[in-house]
Amino acid sequence: MHLAQVMISLGFVLAFGPMARTDTGAPEHHHQQQQQQQENQNQNQNQQHQQQQQQQQQQPTAVTVEREAHCSAASACAYRQHSKQLRLQAIKSQILSKLRLKHAPNVSRDVVKQLLPKAPPVQQLLDLYDVLGDDGKPGAALQEDEEDDEEHATTETVMSVAAEPNPDVQVDQKPKCCYFTFSPKIQASRIVRAQLWVHLRAAEEATTVFLQIVRLTPIKDGRRHVRIRSLKIDVDAGVRSWQSIDVKQVLAVWLRQPETNWGIEINAFDSKSNDLAITSAEPGEEGLLPFLEVKISEVPKRTRRESGLDCDENSSESRCCRYPLTVDFEDFGWDWIIAPKRYKANYCSGECDYVHLQKYPHTHLVNKANPRGTAGPCCTPTKMSPINMLYFNGKEQIIYGKIPSMVVDRCGCS
Repeated sequence: MHLAQVMISLGFVLAFGPMARTDTGAPEHHHQQQQQQQENQNQNQNQQHQQQQQQQQQQPTAVTVEREAHCSAASACAYRQHSKQLRLQAIKSQILSKLRLKHAPNVSRDVVKQLLPKAPPVQQLLDLYDVLGDDGKPGAALQEDEEDDEEHATTETVMSVAAEPNPDVQVDQKPKCCYFTFSPKIQASRIVRAQLWVHLRAAEEATTVFLQIVRLTPIKDGRRHVRIRSLKIDVDAGVRSWQSIDVKQVLAVWLRQPETNWGIEINAFDSKSNDLAITSAEPGEEGLLPFLEVKISEVPKRTRRESGLDCDENSSESRCCRYPLTVDFEDFGWDWIIAPKRYKANYCSGECDYVHLQKYPHTHLVNKANPRGTAGPCCTPTKMSPINMLYFNGKEQIIYGKIPSMVVDRCGCS
């Protein structure tokens, strides 16, 4: 019986053992699955947290953006102010250099008021500036894709105020008028027109005035005059007037043979032999002395233009850009500049990337060959234009002409 019981027990174990193992192993396997799921969930949470941190790093908060923008704007503003001051200093030097002046002429407002002719051609120029304003550039309108070539001179007017002739042609210190000097600019250019302007005092009654212009020469054999022109002019009573006379041929002779220029004498006699021509500055007659208006001309070339960025002072643009800048000559203390009193010069400021060098292959090759020896491209003017200016040159001459490369029209990287 003992043996039978043992056999029964073994049979029971063999029959039910696997079922017992299966029942006891199920909770352990389920626990392992829960642990695996928890680990996967934790791993997903960690990945999401890392992604959120990366997104926060890539997308700063509004405070950070505002702080960085403020710092960047302040830096750009300071750089622009520096660029503006450099531009103003450069303009002063460039004007004097291009006018071939070692220093600014010492001409005060009172002197300008006294010497500036109150004549139609001068008034027309001043009126032109009044119409055009600060940024006026007198001249023919250009097509949208064309521009003047600032390397070539264009029409220029020179006004030479009369001075006292050489004593060799005077008798008893007369006549007091008129001798004219001519700048090298006139001597080297083609004369388009030359007009002598004379102001006549008012006649007591309506009459005919005989305006006479004679060339002065050193006294020889009692003769010192060579008549140039004589005009007959009808005038009304009590009316002052400016009269102009063509002297282009005389000027041409003087320029070919400067030794023949001794000056001229001007008379305007009415029917009572009164000389109405103003040839000396009496009180109240300032700005009425005779003067020569000489116009010279060359035809400018036309070229195509490219576009560029334009910005204002409040712009957040960091790239190379053109900014507005108004130059006020009165702030310089330059009263010798008659017009304009101010003009819009503009200046360049901003950053340049190396990608801009693709437009300038030679610069790109230099930088590629020696990257450590270059500072990279700079924001500079790529197109400049002239300004028209009416000014005293310090030699009793009033010049109206164009000064090249004084206005920044475009900026670029080079």
